[in-house]
Amino acid sequence: MWGIADSYRSAVECCTASLLHEAMQRESVKQVSAEIVSLRAKHEMGVIDMEEWKKQKNKLKQKLPVAMFHASFSDGKRHNESAKPSGLCILDIDGMKEVPGTWYKNQISGKEAQLGIVFAHATPSLDGLRLVFIIPDEFYQDAYRDGSAFDGRELPLAQAWMAEKVGLTDFDTSCKDYARCSYLVPESYVIFIDEEGLFAERVLPDTSAISRTAAPAEFVDPFGDRPAEPKKFKGIDYQKIIKKWFENNGGEPVEGERNTKLHRLAYHLRTICDDDADLMLSIMPRYGLEEDEMRLLIGTALKAKRTFITKQMAAAVRAASDEAEPDKSVPWQAKEPPAMPKKLPDLVALLISNTPAEYKPAVANAIFPSLGAHLWRTSFRYIDNVYHEATLMNVLMADSGAGKSCIAEPIRRIMKDIKQRDAINIERERAWKQEVNSSGANKDKKHRPEGLVIQVVHPDMTNPAFVMRMKEAEGHFLYSQMNEIEQFDALKGNGKGGQQFQIMCLAFDPDNTYGQTRVGTLSVTEEVCVRYNWNASTTKQKGLNYFRRVLQDGPVQRINFCTIPPRPIGSPMPVYGTYTDEFNMMLQPYIENLTKADGRYDIPQATKLAQKLNKHVADIAAATQSNVYENFSFRAVVIAWLKACVLYVANGYRWEKAIDSFAMWSLNYDLWVKMKFFGGEIEENMLNIVTKKVRCNNLLNDLPNKFGLDDAITVRINNGRSSEGTQNMINVWVNRKLIKRLDSKTYEKL
Repeated sequence: MWGIADSYRSAVECCTASLLHEAMQRESVKQVSAEIVSLRAKHEMGVIDMEEWKKQKNKLKQKLPVAMFHASFSDGKRHNESAKPSGLCILDIDGMKEVPGTWYKNQISGKEAQLGIVFAHATPSLDGLRLVFIIPDEFYQDAYRDGSAFDGRELPLAQAWMAEKVGLTDFDTSCKDYARCSYLVPESYVIFIDEEGLFAERVLPDTSAISRTAAPAEFVDPFGDRPAEPKKFKGIDYQKIIKKWFENNGGEPVEGERNTKLHRLAYHLRTICDDDADLMLSIMPRYGLEEDEMRLLIGTALKAKRTFITKQMAAAVRAASDEAEPDKSVPWQAKEPPAMPKKLPDLVALLISNTPAEYKPAVANAIFPSLGAHLWRTSFRYIDNVYHEATLMNVLMADSGAGKSCIAEPIRRIMKDIKQRDAINIERERAWKQEVNSSGANKDKKHRPEGLVIQVVHPDMTNPAFVMRMKEAEGHFLYSQMNEIEQFDALKGNGKGGQQFQIMCLAFDPDNTYGQTRVGTLSVTEEVCVRYNWNASTTKQKGLNYFRRVLQDGPVQRINFCTIPPRPIGSPMPVYGTYTDEFNMMLQPYIENLTKADGRYDIPQATKLAQKLNKHVADIAAATQSNVYENFSFRAVVIAWLKACVLYVANGYRWEKAIDSFAMWSLNYDLWVKMKFFGGEIEENMLNIVTKKVRCNNLLNDLPNKFGLDDAITVRINNGRSSEGTQNMINVWVNRKLIKRLDSKTYEKL
């Protein structure tokens, strides 16, 4: 079955013989068709030029009912996604020098059954012919050898075949999708009709059962090789993007706005089509416009000087992406993060042994900043020949009430020895402060004690205090554990702030320098190398909001992220194990190994691991062509490699096989979280970049001497203005005698 509608704007219904005849017998159809023929005569006599002829003809054709011979539509709209193919195809022959009926009689009459023709009629202007015919099964065999669902690729194959059969080398090649509409004509224009064949219900071949090795049909496709899959942008079908663009921008065109709205679509669509006119022509809906009209419309849209994607198109891409089926070959599109390997390094297995199963992945990542904080004057050679210290920072992002405190106890056990050493120096500092504060104003003040190495610091310290603590640490790592990432804001500095993000970046980078210079005698004037490992927790939304302004500035790339998947409602409460003295005794040798380490290490197994990790992420980046993933991956590999180096030292300089699989999992896990939580936001920011250059073109210079409202709208859009102010602009021009009004729709420059 195929569709019919009162106009190209109306809802579509399944056509019957009575509906077809009723439509063709309407007085309005006869009147409009007569006006089109009269208009054609004016053009042929030179009264109106080609541009005006096409413009007025298209406006008249919009008043005619339309048929969708290629398909019926389950949603009542002409969307290819809802199309049910009819098994019919149309071939349009435009600009005929002969009378269509005469040509048909000489070329086709008597061959209808052989060619499968079921309907033939002259076009509304009487200078063209439309053939409706049954698609031979051989074209389904060729078009769907891959077993995919119907998408219309049989149509151009069948059209080329019919054109060859009737001796044509030139015909309308624009009728290539199921939604293509054909304007109906008066019944007197009908040359041939086979009602039984036209309205027959056809059982089409099952594409999934078509042999992939079936021999191709013997014909030439004038459109070139058609892709087996619909054309896509970043894996998203262009048709879905276009559909979302219409939904976000007032819906599909209504009467009087077809050309304007299609031009607006072309203007926005070009930014994700590489300004490829042929690609745009193949994917844009037409709503009755002919091929040359679409090319002209697309051509004017391409004149606009825009390089970056528009906000409207970025929104449409995002909306279409949200509805797209996840690509299972893309790691971060999986609903769940990568599963932990069954065999874990001994130290990791020990530290998560008392952790409930659902929290183990988060804890397995979160333990490393505190482990790395035990290393002093220790660095590892990376594959680029740069030495890195164990600069590790971790943020746990999960829903409120998800159990983010699960990392607290393992970290407390790891940091126990450092806190005990800190306690001695904290008491020394407290005693000194008390003595200074209690001494008289005229007495000499006792100098600050030497060797006040205090590693565990509160994150709410001021920037001078941070610099002082870093200086006194004598090359040791400072360490903080934050219940909320916002606690970092005490370090943001004066004015607009942002120093906390600078500190995050510096804390990861080797041989960095940071400090402050002050004039006051009691002020801190120091330059230090930032060594600051830390853990923080936050909710997903707070975490995104916190880093939103700096997503492309570096902090997120340098931080190791982990999460806790939401538990199903009604799940039993997770139960922790008991931390005993035996646990502390088992942990102690690993901590002592870290504390005793000193020097530069070149670990062959770690070098091989880094090369393997880099190849792994490079392969994924190349396959997905994701700039965001690639940018994340560079430092994510370093983070995973550093974890492996820490495990190697903690393990008494012994490499376990489980370190390799753990590092690979940790890398994939970190990238999954980053892409899941931040990837879309970063990509949207990249898509939404717009030029800030002010353009002050004289719009009159872009218009012909005589122009209409549609021309003015096109020029405004091409120059980055909205269409809404067009009439007001024209009125101002008239008042300022820049143009004169010829009639209600036409103007001339003065």
